[in-house]
Amino acid sequence: MKFYRLFILLIVIISAAQAKAQVNGVTIKMPVLGKNDTIRVAGTNDNGEMIPWIPLQEVVIYGVRIFKTPAERAAYSRLRYNVMKVMPYALYAKQRYEQLEKDLALTTEKKEQKKLVKQCDKEIKDMFNREIKELTITQGQILTKLVDRELGRTTYDIVKETKGGFTAFLYQSVARVVGHNLKSTYNPQEERDIESIIISSGFYQ
Repeated sequence: MKFYRLFILLIVIISAAQAKAQVNGVTIKMPVLGKNDTIRVAGTNDNGEMIPWIPLQEVVIYGVRIFKTPAERAAYSRLRYNVMKVMPYALYAKQRYEQLEKDLALTTEKKEQKKLVKQCDKEIKDMFNREIKELTITQGQILTKLVDRELGRTTYDIVKETKGGFTAFLYQSVARVVGHNLKSTYNPQEERDIESIIISSGFYQ
């Protein structure tokens, strides 16, 4: 009797090892799953039911710009050239002034704060003397708007905070003479072409 039970158990074990599934009369082999066949996903418990979900990366869809005239296409090409030329300066200004704010927050000594502001001012002036002075009036106007876009403050406000109101007034006066306005702000709705160029430019990848 014991031998009979052992024989039955052996048959069951062999049958399980060679199990095949029958689907609509067709015999298929069951796949052997490994550790790489398991996908771990996040889940949310909704009233006792676990609902799996996978976060997806944002997909940005761009429309194809249709120009009515060759002149309109040329104007957009000039705008794109100007934006691409000055955008790195706006990003540099953002990085430099954010670093300045962090440095100023770490010290309460007026002398050290003045030193930090002076160093930042020197770096900006060096860049101006080296590159920015070659910008056209149009490029300068775009740059002041992009500074506001990146920092959330106008160029005038930045100068006022770091150098004082009188210096900001002098800078603004000089800027107005050559066609600039340090108080220029950025409105994405009004500057849709510039915003579109920036988003599709690859600066934020």
